[in-house]
Amino acid sequence: MLDAPMAKANDGGLSEREAAARLAADGPNELARSGRRTPLRIVLEVLREPMLALLLGGGVLYLLLGSPEEALILLAFALFSIVITVVQESRTERVLEALRDLTSPRALVIRGGERKRIAGREVVRGDLVVLAEGDRVPADARLIEASDVQTDESLLTGESVPVRKVPVRKAPVGEVTSAALPPARPGGDDLPNVFSGSLVVRGSGIAEVTATGPRSEIGRIGQSLSALETEPPRLRAQMRKLVTLCAMFGGIVSVLAVVLYGTLRGSWLDALLAGIAIGMSMLPEELPVVLAVFMAMGAWRISQARVLTRRAAAIETLGSATVLCTDKTGTLTQNRMTVAELRLPDGTAFRPQDGAMPPAFHLLVETGRLASAPQPFDPMERAFHALAEALPDAASEAPPQLLRSWGLRPELLAMTNAWRPGAPRGDAGDDVILAAKGAPEAIAALCHMEDEARADLTAKTEALAGLGMRVLAVAHGTHRGDAWPETQDGFDFQLLGLVGLADPLRPGVVGAVTECRTAGIRVVMITGDYPATAAAIARQAGLDAETIVTGEALAGMDDATLAAQARSTTVFARIMPEQKLRIVAALKADGEIVAMTGDGVNDAPSLKAAHIGIAMGGRGTDVAREASSLVLLDDDFGSIVAAVRLGRRVFDNLRKSMGFIIAIHVPIAGLALLPLIFGLPILLWPMHIAFLEMVIDPVCTLVFEAETEEEGIMQRPPRDPAAPLFSASLLGWSVVQGIVVLVLTAGTFLLALDRGMAEPEVRSLTFFALVFGIVGLIFVNRSFSASLITAFRRRNAALRWVMLVVTVMLGVTLLVPFAQRMFRFGPLHADDLALTLAVGLASLVILEFLKPHWRKRLMT
Repeated sequence: MLDAPMAKANDGGLSEREAAARLAADGPNELARSGRRTPLRIVLEVLREPMLALLLGGGVLYLLLGSPEEALILLAFALFSIVITVVQESRTERVLEALRDLTSPRALVIRGGERKRIAGREVVRGDLVVLAEGDRVPADARLIEASDVQTDESLLTGESVPVRKVPVRKAPVGEVTSAALPPARPGGDDLPNVFSGSLVVRGSGIAEVTATGPRSEIGRIGQSLSALETEPPRLRAQMRKLVTLCAMFGGIVSVLAVVLYGTLRGSWLDALLAGIAIGMSMLPEELPVVLAVFMAMGAWRISQARVLTRRAAAIETLGSATVLCTDKTGTLTQNRMTVAELRLPDGTAFRPQDGAMPPAFHLLVETGRLASAPQPFDPMERAFHALAEALPDAASEAPPQLLRSWGLRPELLAMTNAWRPGAPRGDAGDDVILAAKGAPEAIAALCHMEDEARADLTAKTEALAGLGMRVLAVAHGTHRGDAWPETQDGFDFQLLGLVGLADPLRPGVVGAVTECRTAGIRVVMITGDYPATAAAIARQAGLDAETIVTGEALAGMDDATLAAQARSTTVFARIMPEQKLRIVAALKADGEIVAMTGDGVNDAPSLKAAHIGIAMGGRGTDVAREASSLVLLDDDFGSIVAAVRLGRRVFDNLRKSMGFIIAIHVPIAGLALLPLIFGLPILLWPMHIAFLEMVIDPVCTLVFEAETEEEGIMQRPPRDPAAPLFSASLLGWSVVQGIVVLVLTAGTFLLALDRGMAEPEVRSLTFFALVFGIVGLIFVNRSFSASLITAFRRRNAALRWVMLVVTVMLGVTLLVPFAQRMFRFGPLHADDLALTLAVGLASLVILEFLKPHWRKRLMT
């Protein structure tokens, strides 16, 4: 509760210094976030991983065998594994936290006399918040100015019926303002209180913040404002199923190996170590970590294209989109409206760029400004104000007083403001000035025009709209008395003329539309504009505008007819927001994967119904953002296409990483099983598997995540959303890769034994051959489409670092005596190293020869 009297809108609000002081004193305007994964929580999760249990078990067994050095090294590997996982997961949490901050509700406040948008968490007690239809109230506040405000407080009360709000009663001189105010309780009509989390469903106003964060009503009852991000578990379920099957199979094989080894060789501790090594070799525990990191980093990469990801599942769906439904104004166009032409009822035209405005147009321009908001935020209304300010003597006139407003209605696309003339021109007994603007057909209805006059107005509108302009009609009237009609239809208006507003295309829209077409994505424009205007802009953007469906025609279609019509329609004009839902449903019924843009409260159902809802971050409402999967920060159509491209890249790289993981576990498991099956010396112990894991984890996440996009990524059709991540072709190709490396390394192993090499030398020779074979798999899997030479030219800083680390680690195990003993390695000569390098090179060449035969299946 504020102790000081309520501020007035014209006070200019708090200064930045006052706001900073209150933010420091009261804390951010947010509630405690639950479920945030701290580093300690991540460590506890890692400690429950099967791979870590196997590493720790191996360390204990080495201690029991009297080998403390091996035990310490294995435990060090376990610690290193924990550190890698914590670093990767913490980085993921930081990325997600940053994205949550960016997608949090924004607030328009008045500070230092200027309006500015700030993050909702930065709103402080005493701030003047500007509220408009579709906004989510950022904190508890009291209205000090209001125009027909209604809010939805169902989040607090459970009642979905909007609640009417009025501005606070001004206190007489000497009266304490807070004493004159009703108690702050949600759910009541005709009260000035608005509450954090409620939605403004009608009207606009200015409110002074009284409570923030946990001190707000929603904070006191312990509810959370943030929408829960629900991710469909399709990929995670597939991942968990594969890991579970591998773990079960590996567990069975490990038990059998322990029994076989212990029975035949008599050393049960060594048998347990061999069993642990087999279990580690057959458990692809990297898969869940890779999925989490790829989704988080994918969201970060997409945010670099000015698109924020609210739901991680949208990243995988982006590559499946077949239809992209987009608004015109601000998405395809720049949303920088300027008045391009004025036209009087008699046909006289004037273009502002031609010079001084003739007096005959002054009333049209001034009425257009009066029909707009006094402090405009909409680009069209700004254009009206900018043109009116250039009129002679505009600044010397006394400002009129706004008495009442009538907003747009679905059945009447026009708005009216009622003004009392400013002194000395008018007093309380003078006629009230009525100013109306809106769609020409709506203004024609308000003016009660005859059919002939309507036809003439339509012809003039078509002429302007055919030039790509957005056309509004302006009318004026007068009213006397205190009785107001319920709707603006009750007044008598006179048409003043037409206003054509130009909004140029955004740079790059034509190229983006062309890119969508080559990628198999159909772009559909859905706009509230006049059909001729929509057609002109569509043609400029490169869209087919031969068939246009209007909102009136759509209203007369049944669902089956609409579904058939939507199959070939590229432009929908004069569409109301609630009609977008029917368009989305029709496209989905036809089997399309739909991405939909939207910005208003009424767009929320269609955004939620679409496979990918894309909210406008600049001009979009909070409710639209909460219903969406993606938030477009710059409202630019090109950013949507960039997000689709990045979504395809993320999914491609994820599949490469998964294929690599499966491929490398084939030779590792094979070399762990081969000695047991044929009674040969044990080749891989838990320490060796742990070393390989140190290579595998960073390669999977760092190298493949950083890979550039595939050639022709936007020239192939959208991916089938029902296609599994682990397709038969990907699994088959991974197994083929693994078998090739296994055959080459096993051949090296058997050749070394046949030449009579000592067991430590055989182990080091085979292990190095295996590592170089894995390096070969890295280069093979970097690209599905590029040749080996092309892949080498692709820059990947992470790959260089991984190669450097692998080289250093191999050098240490080969040259440092202590490391040689730990790994049970023997010395290798130059010809031995040449043989291991030849294994890696041979695997690379063989697989590059085989890859073209799999390419077509892998790229679909």
